[in-house]
Amino acid sequence: MTIQQLRYIVALDEHRHFARAAEESMVTQPGLTIQLKNLEEEIGIKIFDRTKVPLKPTAAGEEIILRARKVLREADAIRDFVVNKKNDLDGTVTLGVISTLSPYLIPHFIKAMSASVPNMKFIIRESNTGQLMADLETGAIDIALMATPTGNGVLREYPVFQEPFVAYLNEGHPMAEAKHYKLQPQDSPELLLLEHEYCFNAQLLDICGIKDGGFSKERFKYEINSIETLKNLVRAGLGFALVPQLSVLNEPESFMFKPFEEPVPVREISLVVADTFTRKLLLEKMSEAIWNCLPESIRQNKAHKKIRWNDSPYFIEKVAEAMKGL
Repeated sequence: MTIQQLRYIVALDEHRHFARAAEESMVTQPGLTIQLKNLEEEIGIKIFDRTKVPLKPTAAGEEIILRARKVLREADAIRDFVVNKKNDLDGTVTLGVISTLSPYLIPHFIKAMSASVPNMKFIIRESNTGQLMADLETGAIDIALMATPTGNGVLREYPVFQEPFVAYLNEGHPMAEAKHYKLQPQDSPELLLLEHEYCFNAQLLDICGIKDGGFSKERFKYEINSIETLKNLVRAGLGFALVPQLSVLNEPESFMFKPFEEPVPVREISLVVADTFTRKLLLEKMSEAIWNCLPESIRQNKAHKKIRWNDSPYFIEKVAEAMKGL
């Protein structure tokens, strides 16, 4: 028994005529007849007396049709609930954001969303990529703003923008006066990474063409947890860095950071949700607000190379090590 079969018998009861009921139901008359026959055979009861003209329900058929109408009302109510839920712009939403993006975008995003959806409350949590994916799966957060693709089959990704990487150089770097940065052989061993940001680190290794993670000459042990600390280490001449473009937009024009030549390496930033998430209108509003917050230099369409991270040997190895430590 299906909802559609119930709609057919209700249409037959209203029109008492196969052709007119079929037309209203947007099905062929033979198709309607077959569906009625299948339903009657399944339940073992004749719903309509076909010897009567016009068509007439049997005594049992009248009770079945009455109950069918109630079921259809409930089904329609569920449909309306789902539609309203998808368009709901009230309530509280927990948003997780990768720490390499949050300080530079979220203050602008909060202002934009406050104007766009004044009845929404956002709880914002800053975390690393692995934790955000785990929190999406468990329902600890509703939406994540992070680099993609994740390669996770139970998550849904809605790309918002492409963020370029730039090279962050110290004053004595050979390319300090160049217009565009080109990777130098001496830079790879000096590449600074972020502690526990395996997704971000995997992207940097990909840009530098490093596969095995054997890039570090440990002159000191320092667990860097923020891009701002990383940049200060570069200024002090303690290494070389690749950073997202949004992290340097508020810095004065100087030779400390250099764009790459085209194709520019970029990371894809997406809104990510569990596959059970239904509030599509909210995602549209968030995507629009984020896009409008971006500077024109990022919104421009330029030749770029999207840097992946989920299939990086470094990422896979580091996640495995982290899991062993739990």
